[in-house]
Amino acid sequence: EAIRQLRNDLGKENSLFVHLTLVPFIKTAGEMKTKPTQHSVKELREIGIQPDILLCRTEEYLPPALKEKIALFCNVDKGAVITAKDVESIYECPLMFNREGLDDIITDKLNIWAKKPDLSEWQNIVDITKDTRRQVEIAVVGKYVKLTDSYKSLNEALTHGGIANHCQVKLRYVDSEDLEKDVLRLLADIDGILVPGGFGTRGTEGKINAVTYAREKGVPYFGICLGMQVAVIEMTRNLCGLKGANSTEFDEGTKHPVIYLMEEWVDRDDRTQKRDRASDKGGTMRLGAYPCTVKAGTNTHKAYGEDLVYERHRHRYEFNLRYRKELEEQGVEIAGISPDERLVEVVEVKDHPWFVGCQFHPEFKSKPFSPHPLFRDFIKASLKHRQDRTKCKKK
Repeated sequence: EAIRQLRNDLGKENSLFVHLTLVPFIKTAGEMKTKPTQHSVKELREIGIQPDILLCRTEEYLPPALKEKIALFCNVDKGAVITAKDVESIYECPLMFNREGLDDIITDKLNIWAKKPDLSEWQNIVDITKDTRRQVEIAVVGKYVKLTDSYKSLNEALTHGGIANHCQVKLRYVDSEDLEKDVLRLLADIDGILVPGGFGTRGTEGKINAVTYAREKGVPYFGICLGMQVAVIEMTRNLCGLKGANSTEFDEGTKHPVIYLMEEWVDRDDRTQKRDRASDKGGTMRLGAYPCTVKAGTNTHKAYGEDLVYERHRHRYEFNLRYRKELEEQGVEIAGISPDERLVEVVEVKDHPWFVGCQFHPEFKSKPFSPHPLFRDFIKASLKHRQDRTKCKKK
């Protein structure tokens, strides 16, 4: 009802109704069916909405005869019936819609002048993501791996990192609970390990085992949010020898709370925030963009090429600075910290090809034409690890 009224306010010359609909292919009949589209448009017309353009989701390109049929029964121009074909990569969509003439139809109907688009960069991205000659395989270790869209932003950011390095990124989803028993087999021949954010105790020890594997085997490691926290826990236990070290999120009574609930801090608006375990989770998280001072000479600084960056956060627990000195004595480096030096943002391992854990979420700032620096360099390091391993096998 809102968009119907909006059309009346703006006028047809200043608005467009684009309707996405399904044209299923019935295998037993061997044909595409237009009835769902016809009925969908009929329902819209009954409430006063006449689509200007139809995007027809289907498995194959619509033949001209079928477009004519849809146009006739849905009262739209034949040229406004657009195939929205299933594609392997979302980055193929701009190319497909350009092929179907969607951009010309929109500019014509809105009476907008626009020069012919240059889609060469989109074509280049698609070519890279489909080229299997140069590949890297990344293990994504989490507890929501059965629904891979749970990590959609991460998946895309890893793809962006692959695009920057002209390689195809294959993802191996590993259930962190399975790693509590079978690390070597599940992570065998992997080129890089990423542990994403998450909440709760389940699967935590499996993630810690993944950290141990990456650190000891020299496999590139990228820990994000909880992925950084489990890395700190693992190194406190195994490098500093502090048995039972943990996060108070998982063990309130731990003797070594290397990750803990910080009860007071100054937010990005210079306001003092307070919280405790009884506080509402959503209202007491460290949310949004915060500054991070990056230490020169670290892999993180090499990636950013800057001394100060801003990244987005969503978490409650923090690195406990009481353990900073002990960890640094064992080769752990604080590569990023808040300007007031109260909040640790990035940790690294000095004698490791590429081991980075960050408290923030860099995946939220990654784009296909502008990959996030950390994802770019993580894929670069993983690609080198794969190449070095291949050379060793040949010898």
